Amino acid sequence: MPRYVAFLRGVSPANAKMPELVRCFTEAGFAEVKTVLGSGNVIFTVHAATARATLEARAERATADGLGRRFPTIVRSQKELGALLSSDPFAGLAVPSDAKRVITFLRQPPTRPPRLPIEQDGAAILTLAGTEAFTAYVPSPRAPCS
Repeated sequence: MPRYVAFLRGVSPANAKMPELVRCFTEAGFAEVKTVLGSGNVIFTVHAATARATLEARAERATADGLGRRFPTIVRSQKELGALLSSDPFAGLAVPSDAKRVITFLRQPPTRPPRLPIEQDGAAILTLAGTEAFTAYVPSPRAPCS
C-alpha cells in the first residue's frame, strides 16, 4: 500500500491537536495515520496509488469536516520524498556550510517563475525544480528563522 506525507499549512497546537488530525484522517479512510511531532505533517497509507490532487482535496475535506477548519494541504508520496533526498538537491548550489537548507513544496510550478536567486538578510531562494523551491539561510539576528 502506498505511503504518503501530507504537509498541512497553518497548523499549530493552538488550532489543531495532533490526535485530532489523526482522527480526521482516519475517519476519512486513510490508514496507518501518524503525525510528526506538532508540525501538522501527517503520514498515512492508502489502499491504491492515488493522484496527489485527490489526496490533497480529501485531506482538506477531512480537516474541514472534523475540525471545522480547512488547512491547505500538499501531498507527496514517501517514494517521491526518498528520491528527492537521495538526489542531494542542494549539490551544485552555492550553499554555505553553516546554512540551513529548506525545501518548500508547491502544488503546481509557478506560472511565471521569478528570476533566481532572490536573497535578503542571509536567506536565499536558490532555485525551483518543478514543484519544489530550494532555499538556504544562515542563522543570524536578521535571518527569517534563527
